[in-house]
Parts: sequence; structure tokens; C-alpha cells
Amino acid sequence: MPLDVTEATFEAEVVERSRQVPVVVDFWADWCGPCKQLTPALEKAEASRGGEVVLAKVDVDANQRLAAAFQVQGIPAVKAFRDAKVVDEFVGALPPAKVEAFFDGLTPSRADELLAAGDELSLREAAELEPARADLAVALAKARLERGAEDEALEAVESHEADFAAAGIAARVRLAKAGVGTDAFAALDRGERETALDNLIEELAAADDSTRDELRRAIVGVLADLDPADPTGREYRRKLATALG
Repeated sequence: MPLDVTEATFEAEVVERSRQVPVVVDFWADWCGPCKQLTPALEKAEASRGGEVVLAKVDVDANQRLAAAFQVQGIPAVKAFRDAKVVDEFVGALPPAKVEAFFDGLTPSRADELLAAGDELSLREAAELEPARADLAVALAKARLERGAEDEALEAVESHEADFAAAGIAARVRLAKAGVGTDAFAALDRGERETALDNLIEELAAADDSTRDELRRAIVGVLADLDPADPTGREYRRKLATALG
């Protein structure tokens, strides 16, 4: 059953609760026809998830300051809270299938759970469940590289080379097979990322065109694992640009 939330209880029932479980807030009013159309879909979506998502309702007429605080200009307005902030929202009476999809986006999928487990068997199952996800393919490829299974790592990412990290792994495998970048990749496996990048950029500067492109992909793949704000990433992106001329 949905929670009836007021200005007095919103902080505890929505904001703080969302630190443990996603909370979907339905801003509604009794006179609103579309609100009443949407309610069954919201309640069904909550009930079918066995407590993984909580539904709360805010009567905008009785809680006008709360509605104003969240810039509710039309109803029904639905806002999803997770970790004490709004992470998704929509306005209007969506059809049930789209409501279900909205709720699905708030909870980890089976593939996400397997990704969190992190072992190769789990990652393989995750990639089979959601084959379009490059992040799963990359995680599986890295697990395979850890045990030296380069061909299997390449197989995991070869259909995802539009993704920088996946393309980087594929390039690494092809380079290693050609005897290029061996020391750099050994350093990368030891966690010596800067040494690996320095070595790869040095090899790129002296390589022929086809090998240069593979080295570029490998370098960009390594950089893809870094936070864009990481100064190391900025430094090596500059070095790569200089090496490429």
C-alpha cells in the first residue's frame, strides 16, 4: 500500500527512506482525472516488486509548499528518489508498460547483481542475459585477461568496439598477438597504469600507420577507465594528442 506523505513527514518517509530503498512519489490531487488513471499502474508496479520500491503519495492541494519545492507544475507528477535525491521523473498518466519500465530503472537487474558479484562465471551469465551491454562485455573480457585467455577476451568484446573500453581491450589482444606492447600490458596488469601508458605512447610515436591506430585504441581504452576529472587522464590525453601530431 502506498504511503500518504505530508510536508511534516516527507523528510523521513521519502528523503531518508530513499537511502535504503528507492521511493517513488506521486504528486496528485483528488480532482485530477489523469491522477486516478495512473494510480492503479503505480500501485501494481509497487506491489509486484515485493518491497524493492516504495510508493508514496503527496496531495498537492494539502501540501502546496512541498509541491512548489519540487517545482510541480502539472499533475500527476511522479518523481523517483534514491540516495536522498531525485533520480528520475515523469509527468502525466503513462501507460502501464511505461510505468513498469520506470520502476525497473530504479532497481538492479539480475545482470547488475551478477556484475556486482564480479567472478567470471557470473560475468558470463550477465553478458548472456544482456548481450547489448558493453560494460558487461568489458568486465567479462578483463576477467578472462586475468587468466591469460586472450582469445576469449577478444570474443567477449568484438561486437562492442563502438565502446572505447571494449575497443581498447580488442586492440590490446591484437597488439599482443603481434608482439607489440608486451611490456606495457604487463605493467598494466601489475597496476602500473602510468608506466603502461608511457610505454604505449612511446611505441605509438615510432609505429607504422596500422599499428599506430591499434595503439591509439589501446591507450584510449585504458583512459576510459579513468574519471574524466582525474588529472592523470587529462595529462595522458594531452600526451596522446601530441604523439598523434
